[in-house]
Amino acid sequence: MTALVLAAGMALDAAFGEPAWLWNRIRHPAVMLGSLVAALTKRLNADPHRRLMGAIAVVVLIVIALIIGLVIQTLGTVAETLAVAILLAQKSLVQHVTAVANALRLSARDGRMSVAMIVSRDTRDMTPAQVSRAAIESAAENLSDGVIAPAFWFLLGGAPGIVLYKAINTADSMIGYRTPEFEAFGWAAARLDDVLNLIPARLTALLVAGPTGCGDWRGIIRDAGQHKSPNAGWPEAAISRRLGIALAGPRVYNGTLRQLSWVNETARRDIGSNDIDAAVHVLWRTWLWALVGTLAIALI
Repeated sequence: MTALVLAAGMALDAAFGEPAWLWNRIRHPAVMLGSLVAALTKRLNADPHRRLMGAIAVVVLIVIALIIGLVIQTLGTVAETLAVAILLAQKSLVQHVTAVANALRLSARDGRMSVAMIVSRDTRDMTPAQVSRAAIESAAENLSDGVIAPAFWFLLGGAPGIVLYKAINTADSMIGYRTPEFEAFGWAAARLDDVLNLIPARLTALLVAGPTGCGDWRGIIRDAGQHKSPNAGWPEAAISRRLGIALAGPRVYNGTLRQLSWVNETARRDIGSNDIDAAVHVLWRTWLWALVGTLAIALI
């Protein structure tokens, strides 16, 4: 039954996404989780024992997420299906990435403004190729974090599993940074997010690359190991080979150039909006494989 609920939720999310008419009137659950993280941060991050307080904040977040998930579970199949549809992000991811491609066709400036909505790096001086790389990297990482991982944890833990995952992933996106403000306080959230994404990130790479790994599983494993993130490198390495392009490389954060390793280094680097379109096709193909797998589990 859990797999069937997941399949139904995936279909609803793919069909309707996040309708503005609804979320302009009520707060999205992800926004509410973010507010909870912000409240815990404001209350606990001023304490001198920031690492301990950050761990306590994560424990509180886990308890609240599990309670919410259990309440949803007791409400029945319809409530669980709606929760899955709301907490997955396939269609919204596709819409955001497609918007970058469409903007880039208008001008490099429009492309930079659009991609700034989905990445944290500096975008002011990006070339069209850098805009395209940023969009495709965001697509790959968010395919794992926003679609495959929450679906995976719903399969394993039902509504409590998916709510718990989204709570920790939201916390990591808000406080999981190596900055003076968050390095100690956000450590527990960041490490737990790494653990929760360990299997889903590799599963995403498998779904993106297919059974042959686009002919280069050794390369995927090598590039994933060199990535700054223990998980994000897997879907990026897989999609780079699926598209035959190079990703990652040098980029600017807060005015500072960081010399990051290339992913699929010897592949084509002069990329553009058509490559973003191709990445969107990969997003949908991967979603379809995930849906087929989910239905197969339901049949078994």
